[in-house]
Parts: sequence; structure tokens; C-alpha cells
Amino acid sequence: MDSADRTAVTPGKSRLARTFAKVLNIRAATGVAPVTANQKIQSHEKVKHDRTSNGSQSSYGDDDEKLRHRAAVEAFLSKLFASISTVKASYAQLQFCQSPYDVDGIQAADQMVVLELKTLSELKQCYLKKQFDESSPETTLLLAELKEQKSLLKMYEIMGKKMDSQIKLKDSEITFLKEKLEEANKENKVIEKRLNSSGSLSVPDDLRLSSLNPNHFVPVLRHTIKSVRSFVKLIINEMELAGWDLDASANAIEPGVRYSNSNHRCFAFESFVCRQMFDGFNFRNFSPPTESLPKQPNPNPNRNQQRLCFERFAELKSMKTGEYLARKPKSEFARFCSSKYLQLVHPKMESSLFGNLNQRNLVNSGEFPETTFFAAFGEMAKRVWVLNCLAYSFVPAASTFQVEKGCRFSEVYMESVTDEPPLLPPDGATEIDPVVAFTVVPGFKIGKTVIQCQVYLSSS
Repeated sequence: MDSADRTAVTPGKSRLARTFAKVLNIRAATGVAPVTANQKIQSHEKVKHDRTSNGSQSSYGDDDEKLRHRAAVEAFLSKLFASISTVKASYAQLQFCQSPYDVDGIQAADQMVVLELKTLSELKQCYLKKQFDESSPETTLLLAELKEQKSLLKMYEIMGKKMDSQIKLKDSEITFLKEKLEEANKENKVIEKRLNSSGSLSVPDDLRLSSLNPNHFVPVLRHTIKSVRSFVKLIINEMELAGWDLDASANAIEPGVRYSNSNHRCFAFESFVCRQMFDGFNFRNFSPPTESLPKQPNPNPNRNQQRLCFERFAELKSMKTGEYLARKPKSEFARFCSSKYLQLVHPKMESSLFGNLNQRNLVNSGEFPETTFFAAFGEMAKRVWVLNCLAYSFVPAASTFQVEKGCRFSEVYMESVTDEPPLLPPDGATEIDPVVAFTVVPGFKIGKTVIQCQVYLSSS
């Protein structure tokens, strides 16, 4: 048999061939006769048994060697990954020690990184030379696992320290923002104080009756409208808390109006409040709530009445409503507040919003509730009253006007309360001719000067 054939023979077959060679040599040396048939069979069985036994021992030896090698490789990989985890944890510590700067921590982390890099270099050489430690792979696995767990624990500690520093940073930011918010609130209160009843209106303090002109009327009107809208917003919030159907309520005030935006329904409530509050405005000190507005207001009040109205305007414009009512509970303004509250706030409405009629009962008894709701109403009533006093300081006196529903829009006498175009009609028309759905805030005439009324528009 040639060399190529010999290399293809398995170890078991080589051992078998050597066994046969030994047997033949023994026979030639000792001159043993040829065996009989039974002896031949027994000899063959013996040879077969020896071959099986030798093959099993060789197989078991190979399996043990493979298992030891595999365990050594697994231990090597565990040691490799444990070193990588240690490098990662040391690098994380190195980064963490940069801010705030920690010299000792940086040096310790740097030494650890260098040490583990050397270990990785040694492991690389062992891998290239196939030098795996097969003496105690179990111990190597346990040590590698312990090393990796220590690295993970170190990473978690660093993450915890980072989170603690971030929490401290966020706490300082929150404190700073709270301080800024407090400053902003103080500034807002100062500005609000200038705009509301606790401050003066944007009318010169040294304003004289002789220098009065329509330009002084406009800022007072704006403050009045602002107070009306604040009160309307409060009413809507109370209605929502009480579970009112705002769509049905708005439709009851202004039936059949299609709003281009659901938020526009507040204009219906504002229209109702303005109608009630400005009812009787064309009379000095207002007329009784049961009387309707006259078609022709008195254009020539006497000079004494004009001066008296201006003095009332100057007295009340800079005072708080509550202070004035407490000081003069029997004044004309106090009677105006009482009558307008009873006219504007229906008993069923008050009972639904607040669960009782305590505020109404106090007003009926000549007292004034110290509630947020009545404070907002009192501020609005004061602005309307002051506006009436200023209106009758002019000669001729300023008067209100409203536009009827369905009138064509005119920029001379009207302005829209919204910048949005009216909702298109349901018939699909693309061109619309805007008309008045209802008047929200009345307009004013001061001599030949016209201050536009504010209206909500719809398509014709």
C-alpha cells in the first residue's frame, strides 16, 4: 500500500493492521500450525473485539480532549470580554472625572485602562499562538465572570453619580426658573395694576374738562370692553364646571347663528352681557332697567351736570370698586351695581352655577358679596359707569348705537370682532356678501365722531 493510501487509513484501522502484523510474526516465529475453522472463527471474533475496544477508548479520549479545548476557549473568551468591560468602565470613569475635574480619579482610571490594554495585548498573542490555558478553565471562567460583574457594578455606580449630578443641575435650573417666574408674576401684577381698577386708566391725571376730546374716550372704552370680556370668560368657565351646554346657551341668546369656529360662541355671551350692561347708557346715570333706550337722547345737559359727571369720572376711575362700595354703599354707583347684577344674573343661573342664592340675597339686602365672581362683575360695572360719566362730560353727550341683524357690513360704522371670514353658506356658494349676525359691542357717537360698533358677521 502506497503512502497516499496509508494516510487515508483511520487510526482504528492502523491499530488493527499492527495487531494482525504482530499475530503473523508470532506465528512465523513459533511455527504454529494453521488454525482450524473453529479456531479461525474464534480468532476473528477476538480480533473484532480488540478492534472495538481500541476504537472506543480512542473515541473517548478524543471527546475529552475536545471538551477540554472547548472549555479553555470559552474561558479565554470570557477573560477577553471581562477585560473589554473593564476598559469600558474605566473609560466611563475617566469621562466622569473630567467634570468636575478629579485628578486622582483620572489617574486611577487611566492606569486601569493601560493595565487592561496590556492584558488584551497578551490575550491577542495567546490567541495567535493557540496557547490556551487548559489547566483550570472553570476557575478562569469564575474569575472572568467576577471581573465582568465588578465592571458592570462600576458602570452602574458611575451612571448613578451622573444622574445625581443631573438631578442637582435640574434642581438648580428649577430654582432659577422659579425665581424668574416670580419676577415675571410681579411684573405682570404691576402691569395688571396699571390696567385694571387698582390702577388708573390710560387717561392723563391732569385731564381737564375744557381739554376733553373724543380721543380720551377711546382708551376708556377699550378698558371697559376688556373688563366685559374678562367677566364673560369667568361666566363661561363657571358654566363649564356646572355642566352647561354652551352651544345650546349660545343658540338661546342668538338663535340660528352658524359660527366659523366653536370658540366664537363666546361672542354670543359677550353680546348678552353688553346689552344688559349698556341698557340705559343714553341716560345720565342710566335709566331703570325696565325702561328701554330712548330714540333721541338728551343732547344738551346743562353745564353743572357736565362738570358733575366729569368729577365723578375723575373720582372713580382710579379707585378700587370694593373700596368705593364700602365707603359709599348708598351712592348712585352702588345702586347701579345692585340693579345691574340683579338684571344680568338670573336667579336660576346663580343657583345652577353656585348651588345657592347667597350673592343675590346679599345684593337685595343692600350689601355686596366678597367673592371672585362679584369682584369681576363689580370691576366691569365700574368701567361701564365711568364710561357713562365720561360720555356725559361731552357736549353733546356721547350716545350708543347698535346694528340690527341682517344689515350689510359697513366699515364706517362697524368692525368685525374676528379676523376670520364668515362661514360659507350651505348651498356651496363661493362668493359671499357678509352681513351682521349680531352686535357684540355697541358703537358710540360723540358729536361728529363715530366709534365703530363690533359685530359678528355671517354670510348672506
